Amino acid sequence: MNPILDFGIDRDAVQYIGEDLQRPECILAERDGTLWSADARGGVVKILPGGSQQVVTQAASEDFSGAPSEAARYLQGTLPNGLAFARNGDILISNFGTDRLEIMTRDGATRVLAEDIDGKPIGKVNFVLRDSKDRIWLTVSTRIKNWREALRTDLADGYLARYRNGRVEIVAEGFQFTNEIRFDAREEFLYVVETAGGRITRLRIGQDGEVKEREIFGPSRLGSGAWPDGIAFDAYGNLWGTMVYSDKLFVLTPRGDLRILLDEGDPHLVSALDQEFFRNHVTDGTLFATGRGIAPWMASVTFGGPDLRTVYIGSLKGNRIPYFYSPVPGLPMVHWNE
Repeated sequence: MNPILDFGIDRDAVQYIGEDLQRPECILAERDGTLWSADARGGVVKILPGGSQQVVTQAASEDFSGAPSEAARYLQGTLPNGLAFARNGDILISNFGTDRLEIMTRDGATRVLAEDIDGKPIGKVNFVLRDSKDRIWLTVSTRIKNWREALRTDLADGYLARYRNGRVEIVAEGFQFTNEIRFDAREEFLYVVETAGGRITRLRIGQDGEVKEREIFGPSRLGSGAWPDGIAFDAYGNLWGTMVYSDKLFVLTPRGDLRILLDEGDPHLVSALDQEFFRNHVTDGTLFATGRGIAPWMASVTFGGPDLRTVYIGSLKGNRIPYFYSPVPGLPMVHWNE
């Protein structure tokens, strides 16, 4: 029996941690309860189990808080996005603002790992993932600098890459705004979010990291307001995910069946954005009008806590992190000493 089939989120039971955060898009959870949240000041915010917090960055940026417009806030400066633990405890950062793969020590010292591929700009680096074999995977959403212009039905310039020996190598391409990626428990399949495609694609990965098969997992489009962003597996093989502009939390069962666990979006604003998208003309006004609820522009899912049943939700517009308790534990992430 899959407990998620009967699960419903009690909106009143949702709690919060963190305060005055800036763009807490991705969250890493340590075994002792410490959280590391991506932060637009140029690094991360370290949040201890008791709630005390510290901004960790080499040089704090005010680009996000001081941006002249909502659009500029999400297009300029340093925008740490996806995070992963390096084996030695450092934090790998896919920086959506500087278009770089970076690595930061726990005291804030940062250096660039990659910013080009074959001599050309790498593009909008979105997410980074380290697997149990210590392989580093990253996604690039688009090669277009202004990422809003890549929200089209007829553009598939996103790609999946692997970083090794100081170089970035493309593994698979032709994705519609590549976003988060996750391996299943056996690391047999790599699941790839296509935000503009409104779907999840999975790749069968061989022992040497080569792509052997490619297919859509679940519905070909995840319903109305289908803007998937972050994903994470639970121990039952359910794939949890967020939809960023429609502020939905969903689950795909191991069979690929879709369930919506939470819907926080304004239906009129979401519908207006969908209409512009299918006309290939998304405007700043319509796009940035969306974002409501407990985690506006809901972006990521992280399982934490001593039993991996605490679900933390990252967001792009929020300034704190909502969390609630799940009936099923999450799939453990690869930690820094593994």
